[in-house]
This record gives sequence, structure tokens and C-alpha cells, in this order.
Amino acid sequence: MPLPKLHDEQVAWIIEEVAAYIHEQRHFFYPRAASLNPNQKAVLQPFFPLSALDSTRVVVLPIERVPNPYFYPQLLAIGFTPESLPDFSQMAAVTFVDTIVSHGKLNERTLFHELVHVVQYEKLGLHTFAAKYVRGFLKGGSYEAIPLEINAYELDARFASAPMNSFSVETEVQRWIDAGKF
Repeated sequence: MPLPKLHDEQVAWIIEEVAAYIHEQRHFFYPRAASLNPNQKAVLQPFFPLSALDSTRVVVLPIERVPNPYFYPQLLAIGFTPESLPDFSQMAAVTFVDTIVSHGKLNERTLFHELVHVVQYEKLGLHTFAAKYVRGFLKGGSYEAIPLEINAYELDARFASAPMNSFSVETEVQRWIDAGKF
């Protein structure tokens, strides 16, 4: 089912709500999270700037789940369907700026993917990240079509296929920014 057609004011409202949700979830989970361990940093250092590795914190939720955004009922009221909205409780992990929340043991590939988002947040800032995420979702019609996710999935696949061939995630993210791909 296609997403509803929205007015510019509705899109702006959704962007503000998404930015507020990200900020609130980061604030909630950050105190419970721990820094990356030395082994994680050693594996990922050839790919990520130290600023990202040093600032990132991780929390693993063995039972608890990340809640869906509080504004989902309003989205349903304007024409979204439950199936069209991402279900946060079903995601392996979610990144809120510099805080990765995982719904179970975090493997290297998922950690890599989430760290790509940390770099995206560093480069874009919270509000621009939220705007690009929302607009990407609305244009593509699904979570899988969001350019920020496509970028993270492409880079984590590149890492998974050849973890010994280092590359700069920061440079790759900047290339997408410069090319207007987000």
C-alpha cells in the first residue's frame, strides 16, 4: 500500500517529531550504555574516525525493546498503515546519535552498520539526519529505500565481504553528502 500524500507542513511536523524522538531516546539510553570495548575499537579503527569510536556508547537490551515513536497514532490518523511504519521493537539495533541500542548480542557487522549511522549523525547533525531520514522514507516508500540506510547497508556489506580491506567510512559518507544522495 502506498504512503499517504502529505502537505509540506505535515512533513515538517514529522521531521520535528522524529528529531525529538531521537533526542529523547538518546537521553534515556545514554546513561545505561557503555563505551566500545578495546577489541571492538581495534577491529573497527581502520574504518572509523576515532571521534566516532570514542563517543559511541552501546546498550544491549536482553528483554526490553525500543518503543515505537509516541507519534505513531497521529501518523495512522493521517493515512499511514501499521505495516508501512518501521517497527523499532523488531530491529536488531537502533542508533540515537552516538548511542546504539541493541536488542540482543551485537555482532561486528551490525555494530559496523550502526557506527555508519554515528558518522552520518556527526556529519549531518541530528536535525538534518532526521530530515533526510523522513524524506528518504517518504520518497522511497519503505525503510529499505531510505538512502541513509542504503549507505549503511552498502558499507556494512563491503566490510563483511572483506574485513581486512580497510576504507574510510567518513570519506564514503562525505561522498554521498557531496553527491546529494541522501
